[in-house]
Amino acid sequence: RLLSGYKPKSDVKDSYKILELQEGCSLDDIRNSYRNLAKKYHPDSGSVTADSEAFMKVEEAYRVVLSDVASKKKSNEDEEEDQFKSKALQHRHYLSFEGVGFGMPSQRERQYMQFRVDRAAEQVLEYRKQKLEGQCAVTDLMKAKDVRQSKKVKITQAIERLVEDLIQESMAKGDFDNLSGKGKPLQKFSDCPHIDPMTHNLNRILIDNGYQPEWIVMQKEIRETIKQLRKMASRNKLGEPMTPYRQKQWDRICEQFIEDIRKLNKRVDNFNLVVPILSRQMVHFNADKEIVRAEKTYEALME
Repeated sequence: RLLSGYKPKSDVKDSYKILELQEGCSLDDIRNSYRNLAKKYHPDSGSVTADSEAFMKVEEAYRVVLSDVASKKKSNEDEEEDQFKSKALQHRHYLSFEGVGFGMPSQRERQYMQFRVDRAAEQVLEYRKQKLEGQCAVTDLMKAKDVRQSKKVKITQAIERLVEDLIQESMAKGDFDNLSGKGKPLQKFSDCPHIDPMTHNLNRILIDNGYQPEWIVMQKEIRETIKQLRKMASRNKLGEPMTPYRQKQWDRICEQFIEDIRKLNKRVDNFNLVVPILSRQMVHFNADKEIVRAEKTYEALME
């Protein structure tokens, strides 16, 4: 009842001294100090140091210190809030117009419209620049292609003039006077969309008169050569069983056959270099397989 109508009159510094504390202490320190002093001076504690007046001073100091701590805490929170407000945006309408411009909303709107116009003009210029660069690249490619095409045409025309000069020279010498079918009409050409009639007739005239391409002649020679080599490496002449003398003869035949096959494979390489069609290329002949083939042919003949 005495404490209910009591009004504190102590100073803050004196209150801290009464509680045996220093300014800036925590709430836990204040509570612990008040609890210890209350046990010491409370009239109902039954202790030797019990004193009602000292207890009233402790109670008064405790309330003053609590109010002081509460006021300081509130002032700190207000300062932090003011600091946050100073850093934050004061007007939400500044978030519009992509954050462009300053001043009143109408002024910022005009500034934003000018900003959009400038940005659109820059985008148009960049697009035109890229388009011109693409056109220049295409033009350069076309020029390079035209240069290559012109060189190709010049080479083709030069070859055609050379061939025409050789033909005219041969005609002047009379090399074409002995051609079969001279002065006679050409045979009727069967229409084919994939063959030029003029080219077909010229090729037929050349073939009929023995003017064959080099690769055809080489192919014919290779086939005839391998046919002759197989006859020479025939096992039929030696008989069965072979005597030591016959065996030596067969070994010499095989050695000579291997050497001839090696030379023939070189001609196959030359043929593959000049043949115009990839599917017409030839593979090398294997001497060991040819010898085994000759032996199997002889065994089949004996059976």
